[in-house]
Amino acid sequence: MARILAVDDEAGILILIRNILIKDGHSVTTLSEPEQITALNPGFFDLILLDVMMPGIDGFSLCERIRGIVDCPILFLTAKTLEDDIMYGLGLGADDYILKPFGTGELRARVNAHLRREQRERRSMLSIDEVHFNLLGKEMHVQEDKVPLTKSEYKICEFLARNRGQVFSKERIYESVFGFDGESDSAAVAEHVKNIRAKLSRYELSPIETLWGIGYKWRT
Repeated sequence: MARILAVDDEAGILILIRNILIKDGHSVTTLSEPEQITALNPGFFDLILLDVMMPGIDGFSLCERIRGIVDCPILFLTAKTLEDDIMYGLGLGADDYILKPFGTGELRARVNAHLRREQRERRSMLSIDEVHFNLLGKEMHVQEDKVPLTKSEYKICEFLARNRGQVFSKERIYESVFGFDGESDSAAVAEHVKNIRAKLSRYELSPIETLWGIGYKWRT
């Protein structure tokens, strides 16, 4: 089962998409107000379907807005067939197009093909609640904002987030992140965590928990 988000201003299209895809066991969330997409935590979904022609903000702009914080396939739903439009959409980070009107078989085949490919490929994003890691770019985002972490701060966050819920001593964190040949010592970990917390405080987030006398963990 995959978690799929469909965004279209036409209620009938959303109902059709949902009825088709739930038959394959998928969980389908529909959204008719594209501006509300960030409130849904788009990084939560395994695949996103975006209509191109929508009032307020079109699918191209919406794709450009969220691509930096989601790693899942994005498929455009469009009646446009001009090659320039297709190339423009793909250049923004979309993975495919499904032309309207589409048939049941085509929608199911396209969606399931992309989901199968995702299962085979190494994912390059990690999302935990409002925090999103770009594992390839070594960046951490909260909602749409890039958190200005240093290289060392990012490494600590990624290590703890990948092992969410597990408690690690400062020594273990230092060895895992910087190796035995690091140029500092485990005392630096506490200072890095202090800086990370200060940078995340503007978002009212505190994902790193201290267990006094033991170490740190990323909250579950």
